[in-house]
Amino acid sequence: MAAPIALPETFARAVAGLRSAAPRPEILLEEVGAPQRLAPYAFALSATVLRDGDEVATGRLILLHDPAGHEAWRGTLRLVTYVTAELEVDLAADPLLPGVGWTWLTDALEAQDARHRAIGGTITQTLSTRFGELAGPPAAGDIEIRASWTPLDDDLAPHLLAWCAMLASTAGLPPPGVTALPERRPAGA
Repeated sequence: MAAPIALPETFARAVAGLRSAAPRPEILLEEVGAPQRLAPYAFALSATVLRDGDEVATGRLILLHDPAGHEAWRGTLRLVTYVTAELEVDLAADPLLPGVGWTWLTDALEAQDARHRAIGGTITQTLSTRFGELAGPPAAGDIEIRASWTPLDDDLAPHLLAWCAMLASTAGLPPPGVTALPERRPAGA
């Protein structure tokens, strides 16, 4: 039996920070297998966001660590995320959506004081209309956020909380402590 491999202290502290932060109750986190070829050390979480018991967004956050550093990362740690959510068609068609989606991430990082550098990413908005054998449901819209950034230290709890805030925004959850009003139906409906 092989001896356990000791993890670098930086990576171990970073993983501990990700595990220590508690998201709001609508966000369910689960540790999942991380990609093994992107860096010598990796850790991953998946998230499911529920609104009124329905899944409205999903995401994955991957921590990469290369003790030798990586020039493009400008550091030894890198956080990579992928988030997707269904949207109402009119919202998904809004040309301002990509910019708004990007601010969900950058504002959340700032609000949690999750210091970082070398941030980059893409926002994709899609509209789908089904035809033929797939016809049925009305048109649907989606947003996908793909991003990565380099944390400036190995305490990643603020980064996880910022990621969860971005997930909540993407899913259309009200801010913590605010109750969404029920939709009002027109008279006679």
